[in-house]
Amino acid sequence: MLHLRISTPAAAALVAIALLFATGGPVSEVAYGTAPSATAAAPGTGQGSPHIATHLYFGTGRHQGKPPITEAEFMKFVADVITPRFPAGLTLQEGRGQWRDKDGDINRERSYELTVLYPVAQARARDRDIEYIRRLYCATYELESVGRADVRAQVSF
Repeated sequence: MLHLRISTPAAAALVAIALLFATGGPVSEVAYGTAPSATAAAPGTGQGSPHIATHLYFGTGRHQGKPPITEAEFMKFVADVITPRFPAGLTLQEGRGQWRDKDGDINRERSYELTVLYPVAQARARDRDIEYIRRLYCATYELESVGRADVRAQVSF
């Protein structure tokens, strides 16, 4: 077990900065495949190849009394915007989500979780597509954000 004793604000800031660099941004250096262990197999497996699993979280609730995004509208967005960028496949799950908006209100809404898998070697190119999808969804439906989580995975089809 690691025990840290942080006695000054400056020391706390240095620890925070070190953790930021260790974990990276939306897709870390490990995800991009530039870290030394990026091509190693996942512990306990000998199957598959290194991939990134990106999960996007799309809410359907809108502000200013506008009606929620319908299933038909969302599926059209998937067909017109997402599928052309990820024609090899994707997984879509419907759910119920909640989040705190910029005004501090908790919003509960029907939501969709989209998962796309792609080889680590394609991470930089896929990142551009993913960010385009997020920006366009927000702009189209006047939303604050689309959540994103990137996870390293050992994948075999």
